[in-house]
Amino acid sequence: MAVWIPWTIAMIVGDRWSLFPDNYFMSITMAFGSFIAGATSEGGGAVAFPVMTMVFHIKPAIARDFSLMIQSVGMIAAGLTILWTRVPVVKSCLVWTSVGGVVGVFAGLEWLAPIIPPPFAKMLFTSTWLAFAGALWMINRAAEREVKDDHTIDTTRAKLLFLAIGIIGGVVTSITGSGVDILTFSLLVLVFRVSESVATPTSVVLMGLNALAGALYKGTLGGGLAPEAWNYWWVAVPVVVVGAPLGAQFIRSRSRLFIARFLIASILIQFVAALIIIPQTPVLLSFSAAIFLVGLALFSGMARLGQRRLESSAPAPSPSTE
Repeated sequence: MAVWIPWTIAMIVGDRWSLFPDNYFMSITMAFGSFIAGATSEGGGAVAFPVMTMVFHIKPAIARDFSLMIQSVGMIAAGLTILWTRVPVVKSCLVWTSVGGVVGVFAGLEWLAPIIPPPFAKMLFTSTWLAFAGALWMINRAAEREVKDDHTIDTTRAKLLFLAIGIIGGVVTSITGSGVDILTFSLLVLVFRVSESVATPTSVVLMGLNALAGALYKGTLGGGLAPEAWNYWWVAVPVVVVGAPLGAQFIRSRSRLFIARFLIASILIQFVAALIIIPQTPVLLSFSAAIFLVGLALFSGMARLGQRRLESSAPAPSPSTE
């Protein structure tokens, strides 16, 4: 109600009800997208961006603006639900990754995003996610892999890693509308061996904060948000404030393996759709392959680092006695 009431007033005062006939498809898209955003480490932009650019052939810059705007509502709503209901999160990660994410998304919006050609922006998105799916599959081959129940990660090294991953994720977000969520989720799960059931709500809160920062910057100092993105935003707002919190509640009782398998399946569908819908050229295919290999190396490196951390922290075997 806190969102619906001012939204309804703004719709009436601005006479915006006529936006629905031409833009209703975004309401339907975000009904699914917001639920997935609240339930997984995939932000709402991870659904909106590929659907908008590949299915409806909307320019990536417009899809990026909309993704930032809609996640500022939906994922903030999901994040507040997570914090209000005391769902476990990694608090130090929220602080330091948020700082890095703001720096990254501001820098990316200002200098990098404007020079990325649309097809490359689309394939950057899908190839990065595909690499993450590969790493997630590798680490979850063992159904009983060891995870840590301690959510207090407060060392200086951890804070620096959170800050760095926030910067990188913020830059990716500036191009595709999401990114800090997947990288943070990866760091927590692969390096610190945090359970997916804790890493997921942490990444949801972070993506909401990063999207809000990006939308505010783009709307003020960054040249303004695309008018088309505003039209999509108005028809999607009443949907996402329900869908995202529902997703956050739905995932509370699900196992980490369920979350991992759900993520992998959705990522594979996105990548196959991208290959079919986006006209491929040798250069674009090479770019996609390079992004996939670099991403896979990054995520696999995280997994190996996490394994070494587990081994080094394991208690030494007690000496046998005669």
